[in-house]
Amino acid sequence: MLDVQEQIQIADYFVVVCGLSRPQLRALYKELHIRLKQSGAGREHTEGVELGWWILMDFGDVVVHLMQPEAREYYDLDGLYRDCPELEWRNVVLPELPAKDAARVRAAE
Repeated sequence: MLDVQEQIQIADYFVVVCGLSRPQLRALYKELHIRLKQSGAGREHTEGVELGWWILMDFGDVVVHLMQPEAREYYDLDGLYRDCPELEWRNVVLPELPAKDAARVRAAE
């Protein structure tokens, strides 16, 4: 998680996530979409779901980049924004899933 508000005008935070395959990125996208919608996050603009190489989820102040390793290396967002402060993502509390969705997630594991 990067605090980019001092570097760019279009967002305050970038969340960069790496997935190892198209199915994994699509699964990450679906889970994030469900959880953020349930938490009341604003309307999102999404690109790249079909290709699954780099999926961008734009929530205005927060932009989530779901990337395969090759895309992450090629576009090097980490390098482009290396001067931006990193936020400790392990301290972020995720919203609880409703029981029916939690059961679905456990069943898929």
